Amino acid sequence: MSPTPAGRLFGNDLVLTRTFRAPVADVWASLTDPERTARWFGPWQGEGAPGRTIKVQMVQEEGDPWVEMTIEACEPERRLALSAIDEYGEWHLDLTLTESGGSTELRFTQHLTGNENVGETGPGWEFYLDALVASRDGTPVPDFGDYFPAMKQFYESLR
Repeated sequence: MSPTPAGRLFGNDLVLTRTFRAPVADVWASLTDPERTARWFGPWQGEGAPGRTIKVQMVQEEGDPWVEMTIEACEPERRLALSAIDEYGEWHLDLTLTESGGSTELRFTQHLTGNENVGETGPGWEFYLDALVASRDGTPVPDFGDYFPAMKQFYESLR
């Protein structure tokens, strides 16, 4: 498989989109329900509310690490904003949903602190968003090896 990179860089904002033939409430559940997030990203624990910190298990990463994430904003069925700090840096994520004509678009934005690592970051989010698509379609999770390093040059060219 050779997935096609679809992300764009707007300043230091890395933006990727995916469109689902599903109502916004169903896509929202794929982003927020711990049983459904477990299918593509990982389960989470804690109180899911703005200003609260949750623990998210990243099951697609080596060792299945748990990461603390702060919910910066939660506007049901419209917007979820999260932040985290780990050994790789700061993560500021914004997921917005828009429904139109029976389809829902997910606009995923990572607000980068600089774009020097976009060659690694972009392929990673392409992989995770395609894993989301697979979880919704009932197909196997894609292979990360199809994304990195194959997409690295594309993302570095965006800088």
